[in-house]
Amino acid sequence: MPKKGEYKKTASERSKYQRSYNSTPEAKKDRAARNKARREAIRDGRVKKGDGKDIDHKNGNPRDNRKSNTQVMSKSKNRALNQHDKRQK
Repeated sequence: MPKKGEYKKTASERSKYQRSYNSTPEAKKDRAARNKARREAIRDGRVKKGDGKDIDHKNGNPRDNRKSNTQVMSKSKNRALNQHDKRQK
């Protein structure tokens, strides 16, 4: 097993890139904001654990957790729309 900060010998370039990106302060803040939006939706009863739903941010900004900017949709639909960049930036 590789030590902290090292990669497996078989690690792909993509996995190395993802690890370095996911550890940046900006990515951590975005991830924390998405998790917070999910927790708020659970508290409000809009989603449940294991229901296969995602919280979509209409304007594409995960830190904008206003109720008017979030909506519940299926994971497959949300990720398909985001993959094709539904929001013109």
